[in-house]
Amino acid sequence: MHRQKVKSEFDEKVLEIRRVTRVVAGGKRFSFRATVVAGDRKGRVGIGIAKGLDVAAAVQKARRQAEKGMVRVELKDGRTIPYDIEAKYSAARVRLKPVKENHGLIAGGSVRAVLELLGVKDISAKVLGRTTNKLTNAMATLEALKKIKSSQKEKPSEDEEDETEEE
Repeated sequence: MHRQKVKSEFDEKVLEIRRVTRVVAGGKRFSFRATVVAGDRKGRVGIGIAKGLDVAAAVQKARRQAEKGMVRVELKDGRTIPYDIEAKYSAARVRLKPVKENHGLIAGGSVRAVLELLGVKDISAKVLGRTTNKLTNAMATLEALKKIKSSQKEKPSEDEEDETEEE
């Protein structure tokens, strides 16, 4: 019996993979931590962090986590955000500014990945904090997007709720 691999409606991008070590009696145990951004390029995006014994397992768990914690953002004209926004998460600070049409996506690193998968086409973004941590910069971007008045946290669909009740 083969399990059918269902194609997800979300695109994903692996931000980083880190090898983490746990010291136990008799040596060290290695596992992997994956940070994944998932989005549908139509106004929904989420970030997932998960650990696994191998990279593939960690990425798969992180993708599932990202899909659970989706945030919906109403895009102005389907291409940009409605107004300037700044947000902070941990040591990361990010500023997002809407720009005129055909200006392009001007952003660096993990901020670019989040905005790309959200479906933003015209925006100017700047990482203001001194941290180079991809995870905190991505989370700061997500916090900024949550601050937009029309944005809201996605509620799990009915079939996802049924699965959790059965367990």
